[in-house]
Amino acid sequence: MSTSTDPLAGVDWLALCRRAAQGAERVLERYPGSADRTATAGQGMGGDMALVIDREVEDAVFHELEQLRVPLTAVSEERGQVEIAGGGPAHVVIDPIDGSRNAKRGIPAFALSIAVAGGPTMGHVELGYIHDFSHRQDWWAQRGKGAFLDGERVTPLASEGQLEMVGLETVHPTLIERYADALTATGASRLRGIGSIALSLCYVAAGRFDGMLTLGDTRSVDCAAGQLIVREAGGAVAFPEAGEDPLDAALDLGVRYRVFAAATPALLERLLEIGA
Repeated sequence: MSTSTDPLAGVDWLALCRRAAQGAERVLERYPGSADRTATAGQGMGGDMALVIDREVEDAVFHELEQLRVPLTAVSEERGQVEIAGGGPAHVVIDPIDGSRNAKRGIPAFALSIAVAGGPTMGHVELGYIHDFSHRQDWWAQRGKGAFLDGERVTPLASEGQLEMVGLETVHPTLIERYADALTATGASRLRGIGSIALSLCYVAAGRFDGMLTLGDTRSVDCAAGQLIVREAGGAVAFPEAGEDPLDAALDLGVRYRVFAAATPALLERLLEIGA
């Protein structure tokens, strides 16, 4: 599998992501309260009901991409796959607001997620960028260069080989019931569901969580950026339904898979026993 960065050459992608986040912040300033954020804008291409704030934050990101006039393929939760400047092998994977329900209700865990890739799989992702709206923090990673939080290299907490704190996402009550015994068998001391896959992955990268998993299926927009941040911080990631090699997981919006991440490969193996 080629992971050539040639399709991405000549663009400061991190700067573009930061400009997109600034535009997104301006959108949310226009919708400051929960009542302002409840308006819907129809079903997005990802299958969920989109909020107006989802669509307008997405517009802010697309504005930056279109200004480049560079051939690329955008994969976004609301618009689906969009060819920009004729399309190309470069892929930009966007979740305008990961944790939209939190954003709507004023729960402080929602983020903009952008992954920049030289091709159509997780293995092609060269830059992962996540902007935490509530804390005005930027998480990012560049392949081979490490993971960062607001410019400081992410240094995970020293792992003692224990699952003291595990993050859960897509935690529908029926899935909690289905996997209750398997979750107990991992030996996890505490479970946390913050409602944002992107931020849960960042928390694994920083050692705030020892591991995380999604009980239900997710899409590339939820995890393409965060999975690189985990790997560049020294953690491990798996997509069980996407094949043996996690780097082969497709960025296509139509593909669904669960996401597992942990501080070490050994802890990841323990989590993967859930639903195996």
